[in-house]
Amino acid sequence: MDSRVDFPEGPQLRPQSLMFAFFGGHVLEEGPLCVYSGSVIEVLARAGVGEQAVRSTLTRMVNRGLLRRQREGRRMYFGLTPQATEILWNGKKRLWDTGAVNDDWDGTWTLLGFSLPESWQRQRHDLRSRLAWSGFGPLYSGLWIAPGDFDVSALVSELGLAAHVKIFHATADDATDIGLMIRDTWDLDGVGARYADFDKRWTDWLGSGSGSGSGSGSGDPLGTRLRLTSEWLRIIRTDPRLPARHLPAAWPARSAHDTFHRIAEQTEAPACRMAARLMETTPLRPS
Repeated sequence: MDSRVDFPEGPQLRPQSLMFAFFGGHVLEEGPLCVYSGSVIEVLARAGVGEQAVRSTLTRMVNRGLLRRQREGRRMYFGLTPQATEILWNGKKRLWDTGAVNDDWDGTWTLLGFSLPESWQRQRHDLRSRLAWSGFGPLYSGLWIAPGDFDVSALVSELGLAAHVKIFHATADDATDIGLMIRDTWDLDGVGARYADFDKRWTDWLGSGSGSGSGSGSGDPLGTRLRLTSEWLRIIRTDPRLPARHLPAAWPARSAHDTFHRIAEQTEAPACRMAARLMETTPLRPS
């Protein structure tokens, strides 16, 4: 097997993120399947993950309820749990159906206010972390805001904080400087820098000839695609998709979005062919 690593240097990606990219791209839509552990090791080697890291990641994901083990003779196979399936469908929608640039904002905001007892430091940290992950920013310490009409009632209920949280949907008064509010509430420089870095590295990689032709170039389309999708998903999940009309004119998300989809399209067919050759699967038995 040629498992050479040929993709642009970038941020360190967690093996679990690459594992999700693999299962989301090559298992999720193929039906209830389990994949032989040896196949998983061989595939993730192409994305630069060593065998021991793959094995420990598989074990951790089983312990966290994200994967199921299934023994077939002397071999161990791994399949998706309902929890992981839901995560992957959500990620797939974010990857392919939602653009990185919010051109169709309708002027509405979702506001979430909360007041928690001082001793509830863990609950406060959990709530803020989940809100930030969902695209909210802190307008004030106990008042968070996100563009658009978000249903966050399930998130609040899951954390057991429904009695301590108030949710509103509103529009801003004309006296509010929305551009200034956005700059004060979110780290625009940080979000923009991540897009710009992604775009430069992958564009340079394309220009070097590694991504030319069929998408396989001189390297490995499967490993490249796993890293590409994993990195892109990490970036867009930290982006609150702020309304484009209130962002800098040269907002780098637009160019980065085009670069991602161009490379994704080039690598799709060769990566799928390679995955099909490497994967040994068996039907996932009912639990």
